[in-house]
Amino acid sequence: MTEATTPNRCRIVLIAPAGETPEQFEARLRQAIAGGDIASLIVPAFGRDEAAFQAFAARIVPVAQNAGIAVVIADDTRVAGRVGADGIHLECGREDLEEAIERHQAKMMVGAGGAKTRDEALELGEARPDYMFFGRFGYDNKPEPHNRNLALGRWWAEMVEIPCIVMAGSDIASVEAVAATGAEFVALSSAVFGDGIDPKQAIEKANAVLDETAPRFFVESD
Repeated sequence: MTEATTPNRCRIVLIAPAGETPEQFEARLRQAIAGGDIASLIVPAFGRDEAAFQAFAARIVPVAQNAGIAVVIADDTRVAGRVGADGIHLECGREDLEEAIERHQAKMMVGAGGAKTRDEALELGEARPDYMFFGRFGYDNKPEPHNRNLALGRWWAEMVEIPCIVMAGSDIASVEAVAATGAEFVALSSAVFGDGIDPKQAIEKANAVLDETAPRFFVESD
């Protein structure tokens, strides 16, 4: 996706699902990529040991990066470095986040998640992560987004310059509600990779809904 064709509205962040082999997920990711614009992919460990997680990530990272998709590894800075990921995602306290940012932000982005309240989000935001994530991996099991995540995303987008990602629901149509908050990114997982879903068609539909309904971001002219 070139800069000229990158949509000026809420974009898709994929969350790799639990329980798939590297081969299974690579095939499904390639299908999703064929569906259109995807900004980035977050890869959680979901209980894999370090060796298995690294093997999984090592297979997936080049597939995504070759399609212009930034890859973020969750909660394992060593694996992120070894597989050449574009970033790391951390759910931790402010002190640990600040340490990670100091050590890693010069060479990769560092995102934050886990905040359940405004105060928790602001505390993490003081560390200046590259983004704030509202939601929980693997908990997008209802058609609509969680109301708390929508409320936090709307408040954050209005008050804070740091971009935010808000977890959508298991229904692709839920991207509209996330985009309406003003969030820069909408996270999708089960809506794209759930049983019986065609990832290509899901991404096509998500982008179509966003093209039609998502607010456009103001861009300052030079």
